[in-house]
Amino acid sequence: MAPARTKSADDTAHADLPPAKLGLRERKKIQTRQAIRRTAYRLFQEQGYDATPVDQIADEAEVSPSTVFRYFPTKEDIVLTDEYDPLLEEALGERPAGEPPVTALREALYASLARIHQTEADEIFQRIRLIRQVPALRGRMSEHSADTACQLRRSLAERTGRPEDDLELRIVTGAMLGALMEALYCWSESDFSGDLDTLHTLVTRALGVLERGLTL
Repeated sequence: MAPARTKSADDTAHADLPPAKLGLRERKKIQTRQAIRRTAYRLFQEQGYDATPVDQIADEAEVSPSTVFRYFPTKEDIVLTDEYDPLLEEALGERPAGEPPVTALREALYASLARIHQTEADEIFQRIRLIRQVPALRGRMSEHSADTACQLRRSLAERTGRPEDDLELRIVTGAMLGALMEALYCWSESDFSGDLDTLHTLVTRALGVLERGLTL
C-alpha cells in the first residue's frame, strides 16, 4: 500500500487468489514468506532493525538464510516488498473510464483497504515506521517509489489516453503518491497502532487537498 517494491512475479500472479484455490506448493510459499516477514518485524520491534541479522531471522523463522534471500534478495526487501500494488492497480482498472484521476485513485485505495486484514494493517504500520526511522530503508525507498509511480502512471495513461511520459500526467501521479505517502507517514506517527479507519480518514484528507486544487 505504501509506495514500496512489489513482490516477485511468481507471487504477484497469486496476489488475490484465496488460499483454497492455490496449489499446495503456492500455499507453502505464501506461508513461508509470511513467516519470514512476521518474524523479522517482531525482531525489529524487539531489538531494532540494525541489530537484527538475517541469520537470526532465518533461525527464528525455522528456515535457512538462503531461503530468506530467495524470498527477499536483501534485508531491506523484507520491509520494502509488499503485495498491495497489484491490488491497487486492479482496483484502479475497475473504476469508470470517465472518472477524474484523483477520484479514481481514492476509490481504488478504499477498495484495496477494504481487503486488508488487521494483521496486515499492523505490518504496514510497522513498515512505514521503519522506513521513517532507518536510513538504509529511506535510501532504497526512492527506487521502489519510482517503480510504483511507473505502474500508476501506466494505469492513468490508459485511462486518460495520454502518453506515459506526459508532463502533466507525471505531475498528477507524483502529487497523488506524495499525498498518499504523507497520509501514511501521518498515520505511522499517530497512537492508533495500525487502525484502518484512521488511515481511511487520512487518505481522504490527503487526496481532498489535491481535489481542492491544493487550497488549505
